[in-house]
Amino acid sequence: MNSLQLFLPCAAGVEDFLADEVHRVTGLKGDDLLVGRGGVVLRASWRDALLLNLHSRLAQRVLVQLSHTSYRNENDLYEAASAVAWEIWFTTRQTFKIEVTAQHSPLKSLNFAALKIKDAVADRFRHKSGERPSVDTQWPDVRIYAHLTTDSATLYIDTSGEPLFKRGWREDKGDAPLKETLAAAMIEASGWGQQMRGASADALDAPPLYDPCCGSGTIAIEAAQIACNIAAGSFRRFGFEKLLPHQPHVWAAIREQAEAARVARMPAIFGSDVAHRMVDFAQRNAERAGVGDRVQLRGGDALQRMPPSERPGVMLLNPPYGERIAVAGVAGDSREPGQTGGRFGARESAQTEDGGDFFPQLATHWKKNYSGWTAWVLTPDLKLPSKMRLKETRRVPMWNGPIECRLFKFDMVKGSARGKPDDFSARSRS
Repeated sequence: MNSLQLFLPCAAGVEDFLADEVHRVTGLKGDDLLVGRGGVVLRASWRDALLLNLHSRLAQRVLVQLSHTSYRNENDLYEAASAVAWEIWFTTRQTFKIEVTAQHSPLKSLNFAALKIKDAVADRFRHKSGERPSVDTQWPDVRIYAHLTTDSATLYIDTSGEPLFKRGWREDKGDAPLKETLAAAMIEASGWGQQMRGASADALDAPPLYDPCCGSGTIAIEAAQIACNIAAGSFRRFGFEKLLPHQPHVWAAIREQAEAARVARMPAIFGSDVAHRMVDFAQRNAERAGVGDRVQLRGGDALQRMPPSERPGVMLLNPPYGERIAVAGVAGDSREPGQTGGRFGARESAQTEDGGDFFPQLATHWKKNYSGWTAWVLTPDLKLPSKMRLKETRRVPMWNGPIECRLFKFDMVKGSARGKPDDFSARSRS
């Protein structure tokens, strides 16, 4: 288990940030790591796999590659899966599930491909021990992944279990919350994460961070955990805990080391949202994530909120789209009864209650009151800068699931009028 080939999938556009994170977590250098489209491949140890599960904020999973072969049909997949020593990973007392993804595969049915791989796994166990493990498609003990290209098939065993964006602290959420992995990618792209990791013990030399459309608090909570060096997976369990190579005493030592590395910082991290209900959600999530006293959350309209800090800082936001945005702390909703769709859905535009365009008004508010601040806005609307009448100084491609987005950077020019900072010392509740 000291020389495994790992694949860490991630959202498109996040690969380079993930590679940097893998270097930080494992200390691997040079040829041990390769960056590809949609993920990072590395040669590492079983212990590295545990470390990456616990600490990675950007990876979706940590997969161990067990086979890479050419194929032409489903029978080739059966042969490839039959040749893998599954018995060193799990037993017949555990359940398993096969998941197949494909890119330009010539096969007509991925379900049939999954069935052939499942049969191969079960038949190998039966030939070895006279028994076979059961399949559980809902809550399997073991997840096996197959990825098919035009002519190659790769088999992996999953060490993560639930996807890594499920940190274990989110219970309260809106209709379509930003995934924690993407929020962490935004923080890294902005440079704030690197600045915080290099900051002094009191973190006063790192800029304030503010999300004026914080929803259930994902960006603020991720930032606070980064500031306090709280491992991303501190509040959850992992799939590797059910695999045969798992050694509880090794895992316990890794967790103890992570706990000892926490930093008692009080970073300047702020969040606000027009919906007071979402602010309550965010506060409860922050408390479960161990940073309830490290973030300052308020209700309020992004078009009215003044800077939360005397010092200019960084705004990071994934603003709402496709719904009317109300004022006075009540989220507008123009849907008919029975319609679905979230406050954070990727749609064309957003309007204020009085019918004005939200984004031009937001830009005007920023230019007037946020002199010296930098705003990073994640959006599927590639024309957002022209709608805001702002010139972006950087654009970072990122994918939010199947949705192509851009993270736009806007620098608020120094010298314009600035209002009095907002008082975030007390949290507003509905």
